[in-house]
Amino acid sequence: MDRTDAGALVQAAADGDAAAWKALVEGLSPLVWSVVRAHRLSDADAHEVYQTAWFRFAQHLGRIREPGKAGAWLASTTRHECLKVIRSAQRLTLTDDPRLLDRASEDGTPEQSLLDSEEAAAQSERVRRLWQEFEELGERCRQLLRVLMATPPPSYHDVSAALGIAVGSIGPLRQRCLRRLRARLEARGAM
Repeated sequence: MDRTDAGALVQAAADGDAAAWKALVEGLSPLVWSVVRAHRLSDADAHEVYQTAWFRFAQHLGRIREPGKAGAWLASTTRHECLKVIRSAQRLTLTDDPRLLDRASEDGTPEQSLLDSEEAAAQSERVRRLWQEFEELGERCRQLLRVLMATPPPSYHDVSAALGIAVGSIGPLRQRCLRRLRARLEARGAM
């Protein structure tokens, strides 16, 4: 296809002439295929590049500055698409080594990452509800449970001195407070 014919067909195709588009594809397809074959792509990649080159050509059809050089534009675009495919294939390393294929990813699978993040969100919500219900307990229960949660745990004598509670009452009071907290959580469906 000479430049004059190509230029006229590009103008007509840009104006919506389907016959001109068909003539361009028929006339320039051998050029596109020759560029693709020169890059020795697999059949699947070759067909993908062929389609992509024509797609890009159709996208830019009305903006091609020199319609007579449509063949050069198409060859250049095809070459760029071939190089993209080759570069992306170089990032992959094909292997049949079972030690590499069976190796678990340090990051885990995407599915496991999703499950882990959902579990972390659910755990965070449980903790938030627990503290919300804890704050609704009476002042005496909150004080006692806070003191008993200290690290290292204080002796009952220290708790008795700090809160003014008889040593023998600390255990039963602790149990009542925890039962109330559990009942509140169960009533809200948090357990």
